[in-house]
Amino acid sequence: MINSSFYKALEVTSEKELNEFAKKSKVSISKLKHYATENILPTKDDLIKIIQASNLSEIEFKLKLGIIDETILDAIKINSHKISNIICKDVKENIIDKVKVELVFNTDLGKLYNGDCISLMQQMQDESVDLIFADPPFNLDKSYESQIDDNLSKEDYIKWTEKWVLKCVDLLKPGGSLFIWNLPKWNTYISNILNKYLTFRNWIAIDIKYRLPIKNRLYPSHYSLLYYIKGDKSSIFNEQRVPLEVCRLCGGDIKDYGGYKHTLNTSGINLSDVWYDIPPVRHSKYKTRDSNELSLKLLERIISMTTKKGDVVFDPFGGSGTTYVVSEVLGRRWVGVEIGPVDCIINRFKEIESQKSFIEDIQKNKNILFTEKTRKIRIKHGHWLPEQIKQKNRSNPND
Repeated sequence: MINSSFYKALEVTSEKELNEFAKKSKVSISKLKHYATENILPTKDDLIKIIQASNLSEIEFKLKLGIIDETILDAIKINSHKISNIICKDVKENIIDKVKVELVFNTDLGKLYNGDCISLMQQMQDESVDLIFADPPFNLDKSYESQIDDNLSKEDYIKWTEKWVLKCVDLLKPGGSLFIWNLPKWNTYISNILNKYLTFRNWIAIDIKYRLPIKNRLYPSHYSLLYYIKGDKSSIFNEQRVPLEVCRLCGGDIKDYGGYKHTLNTSGINLSDVWYDIPPVRHSKYKTRDSNELSLKLLERIISMTTKKGDVVFDPFGGSGTTYVVSEVLGRRWVGVEIGPVDCIINRFKEIESQKSFIEDIQKNKNILFTEKTRKIRIKHGHWLPEQIKQKNRSNPND
């Protein structure tokens, strides 16, 4: 991408000029292209060659790339008055984009719009939302029904991401929660944005293998779920507990709890920041489109954990409408928007009873130590149950 910040800093506008700069700086074309694609600072030796060939200082080159380390940041703080006077006329005002978004569906609890999410967010009231869940495109060059460009340069993807992320910050109420689902690579950049505005709670790893092994790399086996709140304290946090992990076939313990079985909470095991129990959506009954679709279980957990009935949930990337369906079933008000076709979302609401039954089943099988199914298997194979441990302790108080 010849229009990247890296090339602009070097005043390189064509392949021919890139070749000439490579010869002048004695830095290979492949290295220059790598630095440009990733928009990263070159290694020390290459950096020296590049700034000499471009007649730039190291600080000016970093600023042109948008790389601000603590040394530069301290200098900016000290000279903030002078700098603000210089750049204020070049900083564009946040003008509301009046691009039309159309209300295409609504229920007693929610509204679904068709259009661009940033356009809708610019027209929404600040600090009006209790929970935001966002599952943006991952920039993997996938084909979406909306025909959006899913193959942006790294720089352009991050710029676009910052726009909608900062609007989410504006919309969130004090004490509200923000969750962002993405690949770990992109969430590192999103976290860097959010750390300046919100309070970090968790980086949640969802254990799902999302691509084939790649040679000379670790096998990517988790999605990242960022969890931030606005302010120093969450307005709502409803503790979620999960059943004890057991053998799928015999129901036996996977972990040896030894003499500590009696200390286990009968309401289940504390939820950690690594979630192993969120399955990919494969069953045709719940998979409503060709693109990736999120699990009802994932959204049930997030919405139950951080909201109460009547709270407002917003999802700027509607997709298949999972957030909206779960919000509706759980009695939350919701606002949604999808830039592409919305037929599959509306159709899900026509069949909401089957979705409701599935969500109720999810709720029935959480905040307990063993599900009914697991209890039957454990009884069959003679494994302990909580009431047996308690009975034994009452019978042998000195054991």
